[in-house]
Amino acid sequence: MSDTPDTPSPPKFVSSEGATFEARLKANLRTLSWLDAGRVRVYAAMILVAYVPMMVKVFREATGSVGSDFLAFWGAGRLLQTGPAARVYDLVAEHAAQMAAGTGQMVAYVNPPPYLFLAAPLGLLPYAAAWLVWALSGWAVWFLVARRALPNAGGAGTLVVLAFPAAYLAASHAQNGFVTGALLIAAVLTLRRSQALSGALFGLLVIKPHLALLVPFWLAAGRKWTAVAAAAASAAALCLASLLVFGIDTWRAYPQSFAVSQTLMAQTSGEFFLRMSTPYAALRVLFGTTAALYGQAVITVITGALACLYWRRAPSDEAAGAMLLAATALASPYLFSYDLPFLIMPIAFLIGMGQREGWRPWEKFLLVLIWLSPLATRAAALPLGINLMPIPAAALLWLVWSTWAPAKVGAAPE
Repeated sequence: MSDTPDTPSPPKFVSSEGATFEARLKANLRTLSWLDAGRVRVYAAMILVAYVPMMVKVFREATGSVGSDFLAFWGAGRLLQTGPAARVYDLVAEHAAQMAAGTGQMVAYVNPPPYLFLAAPLGLLPYAAAWLVWALSGWAVWFLVARRALPNAGGAGTLVVLAFPAAYLAASHAQNGFVTGALLIAAVLTLRRSQALSGALFGLLVIKPHLALLVPFWLAAGRKWTAVAAAAASAAALCLASLLVFGIDTWRAYPQSFAVSQTLMAQTSGEFFLRMSTPYAALRVLFGTTAALYGQAVITVITGALACLYWRRAPSDEAAGAMLLAATALASPYLFSYDLPFLIMPIAFLIGMGQREGWRPWEKFLLVLIWLSPLATRAAALPLGINLMPIPAAALLWLVWSTWAPAKVGAAPE
């Protein structure tokens, strides 16, 4: 045995109860039992108040020299008031219409013709007024739908939904995340009551079909045949209505927008992809196009399979819907942070499960991080040069998938 004395171990911080600081911290994070309804209300209200000056800043930029994605919708609306609808896909006509906004910027309109039903009224208003109406009314409509996903949580639940960071992103970009989010959430929540209505709502996602990538397979796996038929009929009816209202020339001109999308996706700079929130975008920045394509294909197949298989163990249609929406955040290759307001539904589902059955270890802590993640990962993407959103999206998928387990160990329901 060596005569050299043992190296003294570093001192441990010990509380009066004898527990180490590290152990107490781990225990607190494991249960997060201190985060009760009262504290949730306060923290969510603080975040909601913080959005006010943030939105003011964004509005000034959107109506100033920076511009906004909303220019595409407003410009299309302006063109619909003054001539043939097919001009919305003419870059020269779009540029001329958007110059009336005074920003000096131009954003190409790439949505399919059925989306013009939403864009048309916007052209009746001045650009600044239309921006505000679109952003704030969208937030309100989405909230009224999304609040139904958390019906028994009182004022805390209301603020958790209203202050969801993905909602701020949708509003600050004046994009269509509120519309698609409301459709996805409403379709899921109405499935148990009316397959026909649920399917009809899913069908309206023809305005942004890549968000409904998993829907046909998911409905078929759940044997919701009435919903499948209603979705097909709804999508077909909306396309037919746009054909009748906006004309065949508009549909013929629509493929012109594909060139714009191809140009965007062909960029070699990572900035565009860092603004996305998909596995494809993350892999594209780190490993290049080929790895991104194959990687996203594998992830899409796996998440789609999980969403379909979950029907066998889902405690309810609502649980299966939560799985669908959680999977959608990973399955779609083309998704931005402003598209993510629909994630409040699986988050709300897990909150409801925790309140009813007790919280699993680390579940509440993970949900807080996931709730914050759309804004946090977007803010970190450009400075760090990496898109981290697939990580919390995968964590959300795992949390929903594992809710079938009968044993839930943790703090008592609150």
